[in-house]
Amino acid sequence: WNPLPSFSVTTFADAVRVLRDGQTFASRINAEAMAPFMGEFMVGMDGDEHRRYRNLVAHAFRRSALDRWRADLIEPAIDRLLDPIAANGRADLVAELTSRYPVQVICGIVGVPLEDHEQFNAWAEAINYGPLNPDAGLAAAQAMVDYLEPLVEARRHEPTGDLLSELVHAEIDGERLTDGKLYGFLRLLLPAGAETTYRLFGSCLVALLTHPEALERVRGDRTLLPAVIEETLRWETSVTMVSRVATADTEVGGCPVPAGSPVTVFNSSAGRDASRWDDADEWDLDREPLPHLGFGGGVHQCLGMHLARLELEIGVGAVLDRLPGLRLDPEHPQPAVSGYAFRGPPELRVVFDRE
Repeated sequence: WNPLPSFSVTTFADAVRVLRDGQTFASRINAEAMAPFMGEFMVGMDGDEHRRYRNLVAHAFRRSALDRWRADLIEPAIDRLLDPIAANGRADLVAELTSRYPVQVICGIVGVPLEDHEQFNAWAEAINYGPLNPDAGLAAAQAMVDYLEPLVEARRHEPTGDLLSELVHAEIDGERLTDGKLYGFLRLLLPAGAETTYRLFGSCLVALLTHPEALERVRGDRTLLPAVIEETLRWETSVTMVSRVATADTEVGGCPVPAGSPVTVFNSSAGRDASRWDDADEWDLDREPLPHLGFGGGVHQCLGMHLARLELEIGVGAVLDRLPGLRLDPEHPQPAVSGYAFRGPPELRVVFDRE
């Protein structure tokens, strides 16, 4: 229990200031909440420790490194999922597509068998919501380690070129990763690469389907897809808040913040700051692009942001290619984006012309 007051940051300028000042606003508070479920993980590290461990995996997620995943992994994953859907004429795109696609991609990158992606999705969700349901979160964390242990041992003896092989043999200052840090990485990467992107994929589709004129424009001009993704990240980012703790007496927006106080940055609110964006609550394909906080900011900015953008561009494009005449199912209520810490549509009922 922390006797100090907690603070919420809701404006864009204040959010940027907090996220960029890692010395005054530390990330270690995340370890206090999530360490029982994640173990030793990057989001709970600060300073040189964070930099060293982030550098171990950062190269795998740089924009220049992603081309190799496009043809070998990402495009086959979305097409494989769309094959049975395209023949039906109607679908729940959350249950049948968006919730399955990103986890298959991240499993392929890490080196986890794709046939087990549904199990990883379930573990990822239980770990992410661990503080709300500790028993389920702890069980999922242990189950993931039990599953990964034989894969880790196999890669120690025979590397296969995947990210798991790289992590097993990586060194920091001449030392290999401890098991605690190795499984901490994997517990972070697999849930982070699955749940956040799938929710954003759903929100992109909701935005287009509830703006039919924009949908028709994107159908005819796929160069608009990056604008769809960036506007959705601003409008309905899938991760709504970022936790920090003040390391010294400071102030935010003229408000005194004592050392040790928890500070929550609501990047979802910052994305709708009316002093930065006109009609900020509206999704607008033609909005002038400005930097947003959909992937956070500062040294902890989302490691997988380039991968997420690539997955979304390929995924939304494939949906428009494979599901002609895509439209909302009139027999179901209008879709809604919902959630507190993580946001996305819980279902997305559509109809379309059979392929």
